[in-house]
Amino acid sequence: MPDEKVMQKQLLDQFLEALRGLPGVQAESGSLQQPSGPEQGSDARVDLKVGGKSATLLIEVKKVLYPRDVRQALWQFQAFSNRRPQSTEERQTLFFLVAQSISPGAKDLLRDERVGYYDSGGSLFLPAHNIYVFVDKPLPKALSKTIRSLFSGRRAQVLHMLLMRPGEWFGVKEVAEQAWVSPATASQVLSELERYDWVVSRGQGPTKERKLREPGALLDEWARQLAVMRPLAMRRYFVPSVRAEGLVQKFAEVCAAQKAEYAITHEAAGQRYAPFLSTVSQVRCRVMTAAEDGVLGALDAHVVDQGANLVLIEVKSSGDFLFRELVDGTWLASPVQVYLDLIRGEGRAREMAKHLRQERLAF
Repeated sequence: MPDEKVMQKQLLDQFLEALRGLPGVQAESGSLQQPSGPEQGSDARVDLKVGGKSATLLIEVKKVLYPRDVRQALWQFQAFSNRRPQSTEERQTLFFLVAQSISPGAKDLLRDERVGYYDSGGSLFLPAHNIYVFVDKPLPKALSKTIRSLFSGRRAQVLHMLLMRPGEWFGVKEVAEQAWVSPATASQVLSELERYDWVVSRGQGPTKERKLREPGALLDEWARQLAVMRPLAMRRYFVPSVRAEGLVQKFAEVCAAQKAEYAITHEAAGQRYAPFLSTVSQVRCRVMTAAEDGVLGALDAHVVDQGANLVLIEVKSSGDFLFRELVDGTWLASPVQVYLDLIRGEGRAREMAKHLRQERLAF
């Protein structure tokens, strides 16, 4: 049996088992040996009985479903519906998608269109008249890992660049230059974003361009992914005889003297972009690891467990300083980066993140 057929059978068996595990549900696999009419194009059929109500599911099986795939399936389902004769039977006929993994955006689209789905992670949506089932489970590990990889390392630099210029069209070469990545990385990320429906495209081949469809949706997903990623390594210090506001300036002066790349972030940066707090008690910043010792020595900073007024976030790549801005003689991380740092913070950091997003990002 070809691999695809094996995959389909395993998924359908798993789907039937999930249906039969629901209270009061009877599910039987039907035959599609010579599909025609409304069954044409379907991979399987399942006959359901729930609480005395009957329904037939015409199932299409896929390996992975992204929003673009869902839109194509919906067009096909609509064509099948138009060919299907009107029936006076009480039994409903519903189109249904089964896949190893379904992206979050694809699930949202299917629920909006009231089309049922099931994935190998156990998520199930069955929206029939008098029969409604919704089970939401975590994404299958393979898809979860694929999505998460977009939001880390050099791939994240592409997202950062697009979010800094959300209304503009870009080709692969321009994205690569501005995001400080290779054209291959830029092309791969843009293709992935297109599959997730986060960008729109125009043109073909070397002249093809993309821009973000909904910048806010991409930023929201980035924040969600950060919530389940390992926190950044931070080291806490106390710099004597200086308040936080003065420490920002002093830190900037020392870094300039030491020729150390840096970017202030979290509350100290948010306050400069969009004032929100009455006071800031701590300065957090990114600084190149190789320059840390010289900077800390010049500041007379001491390692502490509590009462820190300076927190350093270790970075090893200049990509961490992408789109930083020079404000009043101090390098601040980009508004996008500051928002993402604040959204993972504690105390009133999340409130400040929301304020910064409204004032500076506007999406």
